Amino acid sequence: MEKVYVFLADGFEEIEGLTVVDLLRRAGIETETVSVMGRNEITGSHGIRVWADRVFEEQELTDGTLFVLPGGMPGTKHLAAHQGLRELLEQMNAQGRRLAAICAAPSVLGGIGLLAGRTAVCYPGFEEALTGATVTQNPVEVSGTITTSRGMGTAIPFGLSLVSQLAGQEAADRIGKGIIYN
Repeated sequence: MEKVYVFLADGFEEIEGLTVVDLLRRAGIETETVSVMGRNEITGSHGIRVWADRVFEEQELTDGTLFVLPGGMPGTKHLAAHQGLRELLEQMNAQGRRLAAICAAPSVLGGIGLLAGRTAVCYPGFEEALTGATVTQNPVEVSGTITTSRGMGTAIPFGLSLVSQLAGQEAADRIGKGIIYN
C-alpha cells in the first residue's frame, strides 16, 4: 500500500502543497500532511490556514513510500532548517524511497546532496542550490526516485506525475480528464 507524506511549514505555497494532496487522494493513495512547525495549524504564504494531519515530532514517518516538499517562502526555509526532516529525507533516499519537491523546495534536496548526478528543475533563481544536478526548464523532471517541478503553475503536472508513479498512467489520465486538465 502506497503512503505519502506532504510536509508543510508556515509560508508554504498553498497551491503546490494542496494540489498534490488533492490529486493523490483522488487516486485513492493514502496521503497525509505533516507539520514541521511543532503544531498542527500552518499558515501558507498567502495567509490560508491549514490543519496538518500530523506533527513531525509526534509521529513515526518511516512507513512512507513518497515524501513531498512544497515550495513557497519562507516555507522552504523552514523545511531546510528542520534537522529531523533532513535526516528523514536522507534515510528514505538511502532506502530507495521516492522524494518529490516543487518550486524552491528542490533546494532542500540539493542542500543535503540528494540531487547530485540527477536531472532536476526548480523555481527560477534557485538553480545554484541544486548542487550537482543537471538543471532543465521542463515543468517536471523525474530522475530515478526523485521528482522535481518548477512552481505553482506546474503543480497539476507535478501531482499527476506522482499519481502516475504510484498508481499508474491510467489513473493519472483518468484524474487529469476528471479535473478538465488536457
